[in-house]
Amino acid sequence: MSQNHNINRRDFIKATTACVGGLIGVMIGIPAIAYLLLPSLRKVEDDSIVDLGPLENHPVDVPTRFEFTRTRVNGWERTAVNYGLYVVRKSEREVQVFSDICTHLGCRVTWHPEIQHYVSPCHDGHFDILGKNISGPPPRPLDEFATKIENGNLFVLLPLFKRSA
Repeated sequence: MSQNHNINRRDFIKATTACVGGLIGVMIGIPAIAYLLLPSLRKVEDDSIVDLGPLENHPVDVPTRFEFTRTRVNGWERTAVNYGLYVVRKSEREVQVFSDICTHLGCRVTWHPEIQHYVSPCHDGHFDILGKNISGPPPRPLDEFATKIENGNLFVLLPLFKRSA
């Protein structure tokens, strides 16, 4: 008792077209989905430590300006953040690092050695050598970076932390 299955030409073409179309769809679809989803699943590397170079490059009791840019890629988003800071070396092994952003309106402060102050061009805010606000409208001291010294090199840790008055 054998059954004879006859398939007509139209049904064969339909089945073949569906199989070939499905195979093409899978071959294109899987790489396309991987291309779209994998960047968001990648592990973000920790780049929170910045090397400021040898400690002897920063003189004692003289604020030294330093700038750097950090670019971070998160999936499809690329973000670049510019940092400006002042390194104040208080002794051979004691260092403080301050942001150059005024805590009032976010303007960049500059060190004025003739008056021994950081001065903000926005509303004339003044900060002493250790970043404490001494006149003008700034509500609190300059923000500070945590530091560490290894093998004679100075490192700052991101992000900075906000100091209270």
